[in-house]
Amino acid sequence: MKTKKIGFIGGGNMANSLISGLIASGHSAQQIWVADADQQKLSSLATSMHINTSASNDALIAEVDVVVLAVKPQGIATVIKDSIASFKQTSALIVSIAAGINQQSLSKWLGNDKAIVRCMPNTPALVQTGATGLHANQNVTDEQHDLAENIMRSVGISVWVEKETELDAVTAVSGSGPAYFFLLMEAMEKSALELGLTEHTARLLVEQTALGAAKIALESSESPGELRARVTSPGGTTEQAIKTFNQGDLTGLVSKALQAAHERSIELAKELGES
Repeated sequence: MKTKKIGFIGGGNMANSLISGLIASGHSAQQIWVADADQQKLSSLATSMHINTSASNDALIAEVDVVVLAVKPQGIATVIKDSIASFKQTSALIVSIAAGINQQSLSKWLGNDKAIVRCMPNTPALVQTGATGLHANQNVTDEQHDLAENIMRSVGISVWVEKETELDAVTAVSGSGPAYFFLLMEAMEKSALELGLTEHTARLLVEQTALGAAKIALESSESPGELRARVTSPGGTTEQAIKTFNQGDLTGLVSKALQAAHERSIELAKELGES
């Protein structure tokens, strides 16, 4: 892993996070390349992380063992078409972190012989606590499989799915998931203000409670349902709040929300693949 040359096409926030994670996990900065049309981004990356930078995607593709496509989904097709000769010549693993661009589209643009891993990371990767779903096509070797996993594990956890269509479910659960928790935190903060707490106190209590609950869940072998039951004393304050949530069919509402996100993920893949 540490001897492999990894190149990022696109120097945005997610690329920055992955590069930081790779370096923190021991990968040599001199084995990392970034190409971007924004010279200011490249200068900043070169100064802060001491990595290799290039204004040419073609030069990067010719140099590395892994090409990470880290540009916006709407720009993937153009990036590939503009450098198709270089992509045709390389045997590098292609890792795409662009939401909604499926492997059928990537293979159509790159060629059916290319080793491709499609990833669905989420925004907590920006603070090294991400959750990423991955799927590899049939051309990916065992070594490339491990390499892709190690790249994404540098910013959190990684899980492989057997069917690419499962990435639409990953998108609905963890890809969009941070916004669900932010929405709950936002509602709790608003209610705390109505109960008389100051904005500073309300926000601090909500944020720390969310962090603590997540930490307990991650470190426990019990299910969320079991953990919830443990802190819900009969006749207590928590029970009253949970009853109110259940009366509003919170579980059913969450199911509808994730179904809607799942369906939109499928629609976006079709739209982006046809563009």
